[in-house]
Amino acid sequence: MSKYSVAEAKNRLPELIDRALKGEDVVITRHGHPVAELNPISAPARAITADDLDWLAARRVGARRPKENAGALMSRMRDEWNR
Repeated sequence: MSKYSVAEAKNRLPELIDRALKGEDVVITRHGHPVAELNPISAPARAITADDLDWLAARRVGARRPKENAGALMSRMRDEWNR
């Protein structure tokens, strides 16, 4: 991680941006305290296509019905606990 004062960062901004794009941690300080960090912005996600939706539809898992409703399940659990 490299640290630069605000004044130094102002004079070397293009170089610091290049360093950040290469993966280096660049921190800008004011009076010795970190106040900003330069990081590259990640690439935007690609748009969802019709092929993506078709792929999802082909792998969809159908809805599963519970074997018993919630009330019956709680009653059964309560009865098992009391045994």
